[in-house]
Amino acid sequence: MLSRWGAKRAMAGRDLRAFISRLEARGELRRVRVAVDPVLELSEIADRVMKRRGPALLFERVVGHETPVLINAFGSERRVAWALGVEALAQHAQRIRRLLTPAVPASLVGKLRALGELRQVARAAPRLVTRGPCQEVEEPNPSLHRLPVITCWPEDGGPYITLGLVITRDPRDGTRNLGLYRLQVYGPREAGMHWQLHKGGAEHARRASGRLEVAVAIGPEPAVTYAASAPLPPGVDELAFAGFLLGRPIELVKARTVDLEVPANAEYVLEGYVDPAELRMEGPFGDHTGFYSPADLYPVFHLTAITHRRDPIYQTTIVGRPPMEDFYLGKATERLFLPMIQVVAPEIVDMNMPAEGVFHNLVIVSIRKRFPGHPQKVMYALWGLGQMMLARNIVILDEDANVHDLSEVAWRVTGNVDAGRDLVLAPGPVDALDHAAPRFALGTRLGIDATRKGPADGYTREWPRDIVMSPSIKALVDRRWRDYGID
Repeated sequence: MLSRWGAKRAMAGRDLRAFISRLEARGELRRVRVAVDPVLELSEIADRVMKRRGPALLFERVVGHETPVLINAFGSERRVAWALGVEALAQHAQRIRRLLTPAVPASLVGKLRALGELRQVARAAPRLVTRGPCQEVEEPNPSLHRLPVITCWPEDGGPYITLGLVITRDPRDGTRNLGLYRLQVYGPREAGMHWQLHKGGAEHARRASGRLEVAVAIGPEPAVTYAASAPLPPGVDELAFAGFLLGRPIELVKARTVDLEVPANAEYVLEGYVDPAELRMEGPFGDHTGFYSPADLYPVFHLTAITHRRDPIYQTTIVGRPPMEDFYLGKATERLFLPMIQVVAPEIVDMNMPAEGVFHNLVIVSIRKRFPGHPQKVMYALWGLGQMMLARNIVILDEDANVHDLSEVAWRVTGNVDAGRDLVLAPGPVDALDHAAPRFALGTRLGIDATRKGPADGYTREWPRDIVMSPSIKALVDRRWRDYGID
């Protein structure tokens, strides 16, 4: 049940509860009213629904807990778009493209429109408020065991908080970082903090001379959760990015026991600290790669406080062999960040990071090829862009190829590629979860040039043309299709 104040905020569309209401109103949420065990049973149910690209699930009776559990809220491209305040992700991609490549407005209306877009950026900075629903209740004796934390897979090291937004501050310059890192619950006040080598939270820990204060927000307004997953450039505030997407500032409140600001509308906030010198085995964990990532040493999060809304909702997810819920967060990043990538490499036409590639294992790109070595230039440009440096396999196609049609991609790659000419081996950093790499986080990336070749590429024969029916005959058959009586 929502508190009176909480219900008012939900109606304003600024929190997770408003999102749940919207999903339910549009037939995108199912309530599970029978008792379900948080150890593996809930995960198995969610996995089956995710594999069918099914609805969000709200488990109302979780064994051993009074708090309902929300999962698969982001489990479709449409639901992610709604979480970001639009009907389709293309709307945000167009906004970003206009901001990055502004044309000089020729009319007064155009100038006013451009001014409005700049004002939206200026309004995006988060805003500090004096109170928020996330602090309606403060636990007198905080314990992680009071949260309905799920155990995802049979060989996991324990129960995991999988959708916690980890908030830290750079000890040197005070800049904030939000990261989506898992936490393995060790006991009532301790958890393993899995921030990987290349992540912002890990960098803050390396810079800390002692304890690093940490807050973990669970169930803020959905755009904030997405922003925490986005590979933003260093120094770009995730909360400001969320505010830009929503067209309004994200509200923050001061945490109770740490010097950090937290999302005012979160369902839960965990406060505490990490001592970078204190490491403990964390894992194994059934990861988004579809394999178990092995146990390794990671810092320990020590809990100092739990605040939450009255009658809180616990949001979580599971990851594993795709497609899963996290794929759609990654797809949103692909669509929203494409205009930014095109600023660096304007020859790029489109890009696809398919579910089977689990974000970093496969990037398919189409380009306007203009000179010899152009595909290789694009490969190295991508490997030089932030988290794109971890892309294990990059496939380059011609501009008329549909990068989202995996059948066409496979046809062109297997038909166009000569191994002695078109493969690029690029040693360098790989994802920390890459089990195939010979060393931790270091391996060899592969670039595949599947574009057409011509004399400029040293190809002396005539490259064959694609088999395509003439447009007039296709139009004729379209007009007469019903006459044929086939279906």
